[in-house]
Amino acid sequence: MYRNAKNVGYYMIGDGALSQLTDLLSPLRDKMPAAPAIHFIDHYFEKTELCQQLPILEWDQRIFVDTTDEPTCESVDYYTGQVKKFLNGSKPCALIAYGGGSTMDTCKCVGNLLTNPGKAADYQGWDLVKNPAPYKVAVPTLSGTGSETSRTGIMLNKEKKLKLGMNSDYSMFDQVLLDQRLTASVPRDQYFYTGVDTFMHCFESLSGSYRNTVVDSFAEKALDLTKKVFLSDDMMSDHNRELLMIASFKGGMAAGFVGVVHPLSAGLSVVLGMHHGIANCYALSVLQDIYPEPYEIFMEMLKKQKVNLPKGICKNLTAEQYDALYEASIVHEKPLINRLGEKYKEILTKENVIDRFKRM
Repeated sequence: MYRNAKNVGYYMIGDGALSQLTDLLSPLRDKMPAAPAIHFIDHYFEKTELCQQLPILEWDQRIFVDTTDEPTCESVDYYTGQVKKFLNGSKPCALIAYGGGSTMDTCKCVGNLLTNPGKAADYQGWDLVKNPAPYKVAVPTLSGTGSETSRTGIMLNKEKKLKLGMNSDYSMFDQVLLDQRLTASVPRDQYFYTGVDTFMHCFESLSGSYRNTVVDSFAEKALDLTKKVFLSDDMMSDHNRELLMIASFKGGMAAGFVGVVHPLSAGLSVVLGMHHGIANCYALSVLQDIYPEPYEIFMEMLKKQKVNLPKGICKNLTAEQYDALYEASIVHEKPLINRLGEKYKEILTKENVIDRFKRM
């Protein structure tokens, strides 16, 4: 099969690059005079100095995205309703996301729903979005998810007990602004859990059967950068925060088909409400037999950075919860086939998967 691949239109990177955002938005504002920009901001920054540095005009809309939990179809529909009410039939000149994967994914999904009918759940899947979204800008304040360059916005569907993306070229950002200063205040453990997501989806991509040379090149470089960062003496040095931003940027372009880590991680998110980054860490911690070399490197990273991954998160769950964890994991057919082949269910039997969760 042949597929026409799309990447981010423009990107800017550098210490202090946030100061250039006004200039990046000026052509969009000039093209649509008085049209508002919609600013999606991680609620973590609501009472910080960052908000005072953002080019928010009096007629713009400011939305603080609650990132306590990961995006859901319901939360995306809620924010879409807020934006539509504010716009009152008019069009925005741009949507800008300031935050980590949850904020960026929310912005991407809302953007699609501004130009396409229906609800968020209607577009969970591949290439279901038919109309282009408004111009979107990503300003990551956390590195690792790769949302800034990926073509998907991940949402939990509570009704279907499923974690799945709004996967479309129209989900992609048109402009990315990378400023390593913005990651300086990230709590240390969160920096690790989120940053190592790049390591996860890159080695999964490289160990799968759905491969191409371009994606491999992105994944290989991103993987190399994450090793340099997390096997160093100071993963949060100025230089390493820049390297991790670049790794995340490249890793997002390599995050096509993953493997076994992400399905088990999705199960933890759906059933236990666990955030993606740390859920990935727990998933890999019980996949030594499937990913022996990445497992050893990951364990070395944990030790080097003195990051704690407490045991017992699935202890004393009910039989129904274990069943739900299995179902929410095994449903991700494409990534499981990518790593294990068509007969993946013979390897990941129900007993096998539940035993892995009990060992977390």
